[in-house]
Amino acid sequence: MVKIVLAILLFFNFLHAEVDEENDNQVLQKVQTFIDQNRYNANEEFIKIIFSPASNFYENDRVDVVKIVDTLKKNGLLKLFFDKPQELKLDFVSSGSPLFFLKVMRDSLRNIGYYRYVTVASHLNNLEFSWSITLLAEYATDPTLLQKELQKSGCKIVDIQRKSPTEWSYVVDTTQGYLNIEKLEASQEMKLNRSLYAHWLDVSNIKFLKIVSSYRNRWYPEISYYDSSLHLLKEVKSDKETSYINLKMPKNARYIKIADLYTLKNVKDALTLTPYGAK
Repeated sequence: MVKIVLAILLFFNFLHAEVDEENDNQVLQKVQTFIDQNRYNANEEFIKIIFSPASNFYENDRVDVVKIVDTLKKNGLLKLFFDKPQELKLDFVSSGSPLFFLKVMRDSLRNIGYYRYVTVASHLNNLEFSWSITLLAEYATDPTLLQKELQKSGCKIVDIQRKSPTEWSYVVDTTQGYLNIEKLEASQEMKLNRSLYAHWLDVSNIKFLKIVSSYRNRWYPEISYYDSSLHLLKEVKSDKETSYINLKMPKNARYIKIADLYTLKNVKDALTLTPYGAK
């Protein structure tokens, strides 16, 4: 009986050792995709130390690539800054709604300081949507900062490839995503201050909305309603200056975009929002 118990213990220890070795291999293989072979060889023992145990670099049975990049950066093994401004190419891939994905990515990039970029390619097939941009930059995108922004919308980076110091590819999971915007609640008044950008709001909890424009404005309403995937449901536009408007939320409306038909420079002062009719 004792021999049987010992045999079982040895078997499970062997399996555990195999799993640990496989984890080590996958983490170290991923590390090698971010730094050149000479640097890896010169720092191999140090790298094995800072990435041990490998289980610390897994999340839900998946290698945590953002944590790997961050660890390399903090230990001086990955340089993100360039000696001079370079053309940086970023490729993004997602299997979610392309409209939602683009909105989240554009907002996240803007929040980390990327305003001026050029779309060089986009492609949609049955499995995924890809979007590629270029910009002049002094450093490569910090995956840690980008991850923090994406997490504000319930999205996350699941894979990264460093094709070269100036070309990176990201796979982003948006399946649990939502827009990181304010949610309107019935009977809770809100003021929208002057902005260069259209106002986006979550209207999933209300049925009706009254908007009153300040007397200092010359507002020509442009209201757009979207579902959770950002498919356009309805638009309300007026070429007449408007002081107030009452709106009924369409069925399945999750988000609303409030803008001006001509230019947001017409909205010099606040728009006051009064939601009512809780869902």
